[in-house]
This record gives sequence, C-alpha cells and structure tokens, in this order.
Amino acid sequence: MGTPDVDILIAERADAHDLLAGVRDSLQDAAQAVAQCLRAGATVYACGNGGSATQAAHFAGELVGRFKNERRALPAFCLSDNPAIITAVANDYDYESVFSRQLDGLVRPGDCLLALTTSGNSENVVRACATARARGARVVALTGRGGGKAGENADVRVAVDSTETDRIQETHLMIIHLLCEFAEAGAYD
Repeated sequence: MGTPDVDILIAERADAHDLLAGVRDSLQDAAQAVAQCLRAGATVYACGNGGSATQAAHFAGELVGRFKNERRALPAFCLSDNPAIITAVANDYDYESVFSRQLDGLVRPGDCLLALTTSGNSENVVRACATARARGARVVALTGRGGGKAGENADVRVAVDSTETDRIQETHLMIIHLLCEFAEAGAYD
C-alpha cells in the first residue's frame, strides 16, 4: 500500500461540506432545541464514545467557555469527562449504563442531550437517549446514515449520509461548531 495522495485526501474532506448541506433542515431543528434549552436556563448534556466523546467534550467546553463571543458561561456538561464515574458504573453495572446512570441522577425536564454516535447504535448512547427522554429532556442525536436506534430515540435526528466514520466525525465537528454559534446567538433571545 502506497502513500496516499494529499490532493485526493483533501478532496475527500471537502465532501464533508456536501454532507453538511444534506442535514440542513434537521440542523435547524437541532439548533433551536439547544438554544431553547439554554434560553430557559436548563442544561445541555453531551455524550459519545471515542472520537465522539472528545467531540462531546469540545461542545461542552465551547458552551461553558466561549465559542466566538464574550458572554456568560452557558450550562453544559459532558458525560464522558469523569473517569471515576464511568469506571465505577461500568464495573458495578455495565458499560452500556455509563451515560444513562448519570442522566438518571442529573437530567431534568427542559434539559437537552446532545448524543453523538457515528453508527447510531452504540448501546450506551441509545440508553442515554431513552433515559433523557423519559425524564423530560429533549434529545438531539448526531449520527451517521439512517440514524440507528439513537435516532429512533431522539426528538431531533441529524443523520449524516455516510457510513465512513471519519467523514461522519468531520461533519459532526462542523455541526457542533454551528450549534455553538446558534447557542451563543439564541441563548439570550
């Protein structure tokens, strides 16, 4: 296997912009859900596994810190950031419960969950979606093609039309940045 051609790799990454255009309507709904939650003074939670966990942390960090504008901190929390909780729940219960167990103790009606899963079928994310909805929170799922079970358990499904994990994650990052921009503008309307 030879060295990849840089021009081909760059062209493939440009496809993420086309994938973003394909989720325009659901992205608008997702942005409204997040902004409404924050406007009401509720909390946005985020979760995912692996690269999606880091994107969930990035999203929460941009809301608590700042994205583009100087403003008050917005209430956001990443469920994958505490290794003591994750390992305790995984050990005492199972890994599939690491997010739902946290939400069971934290989430309140009016809150919002941003659930990231490229397959749409990560069981711990699917359970998080179900728990959040059962407790009265809105659920926004960022997934890959089809949406999977997480998409079925979401109020808003933003399903990137790809099965390539890296392409989905690249598009999810653009979506996260757009959600942050909307949140900064919409949290104070």
